[in-house]
Amino acid sequence: MTIKPYALLLFWGLSANACHAAAAPFVYTEQILTAGDTRFTLRLPQGAKLELLTDQLDAPRLLSFAANGDLFIGSHSGKIYRLPPPYVAPEVLVTLDGYPHSVAFRAGEILIARTDGLYRAPYQPGQKNIAAKSVTLLARLPGGSGHSSRSVAVGPDGRVYLSLGIQGNCSDQYLADSYAFDDRRGGILVLREENGKAQWQTYGSGLRNPVGFAWHPQTAAMYASNNGPDHWGFELPPEYFSRITPGSFHGMPWFQFDGKNLQRDDCVSSRPPRPLTEVTPPAATFPARNAPMGVSFVPKGALNKVLEFDAIVALHGSWATLPSGGSSGDPASRRPPKLVAVRFKDGATLRVDDLVSGFQNAAGERSVRPVGVAIGPDGALYFTSDSGINGLFRLKWK
Repeated sequence: MTIKPYALLLFWGLSANACHAAAAPFVYTEQILTAGDTRFTLRLPQGAKLELLTDQLDAPRLLSFAANGDLFIGSHSGKIYRLPPPYVAPEVLVTLDGYPHSVAFRAGEILIARTDGLYRAPYQPGQKNIAAKSVTLLARLPGGSGHSSRSVAVGPDGRVYLSLGIQGNCSDQYLADSYAFDDRRGGILVLREENGKAQWQTYGSGLRNPVGFAWHPQTAAMYASNNGPDHWGFELPPEYFSRITPGSFHGMPWFQFDGKNLQRDDCVSSRPPRPLTEVTPPAATFPARNAPMGVSFVPKGALNKVLEFDAIVALHGSWATLPSGGSSGDPASRRPPKLVAVRFKDGATLRVDDLVSGFQNAAGERSVRPVGVAIGPDGALYFTSDSGINGLFRLKWK
């Protein structure tokens, strides 16, 4: 059963910026890329070039750069990789169990996000490896199966932020003390550290699986990608790109955005923790079943001027097929993996444009599935792929 839809604008803040002209659209061209026995035709903006730096990674996930320019990549295989410039020769920094999905850095230490907690170890720039025994728990997290990745980043304010998803489509899980510890899932946390103790506080809640998040270079506002549920079929609900503010509630699993309105989802019977009128709508959306992953903003002077202050989002592509959204249909109907740009003007979202596509052929076979994205110290865009080619790519302008 659904309640009466609550009308909302698709783009949060769009009415306040309607007078602004849209960011210039891309003019696209094609590039042939060959990797081993794989040859595929890319579609990307004119003047851009994509290159494969290495295919010697095992299930790589999110990536981050240290202050000295070294690149670090978490993985589903347990390996944390270190790649010094020019990022073509991966080295294993450490191997851990518990899915070390992402890492971040602060003075004197590396932070490692694993399913059951945020861990840390002493680390100095340029250090080639760390001992597994030096990795200790900083703050415990709800573990368990289903959306078991954890993403960590240090914000512009110097605080540590971490995202985690609920277990399934409609798991009755929420970031509140009223829920059992293992059910405090589905949003973004911020770490409070006082008197030698570390404790999580809720930053944004009601997100089903916010794998990637980052801060806008001009406004310092946080934005996150969010994977929608599977039980509404192939076309709905759209995937979210959401602005996260302290205490914001994004509705899931109790409310879903259908592209125009918020609707009550009857797959979870518990009373919503907050009313529909307090749900923050997405700032932009992607078509359903795209599985958005990493998010990175383009700072001033990086990549290309036309992309300054836009967000780059990795769309992984889910297993969903037409007509029902199940996995048993024609693979050619799956959403193709790609990189997209969420275009901004004066700190507000305008639209979503393709950046790089061509990773899926006419038969539905995928050569690349983007996961992590980050702007490097050279101003280029780096991204990982964890399927087809398990590797690291670089996008730059010629």
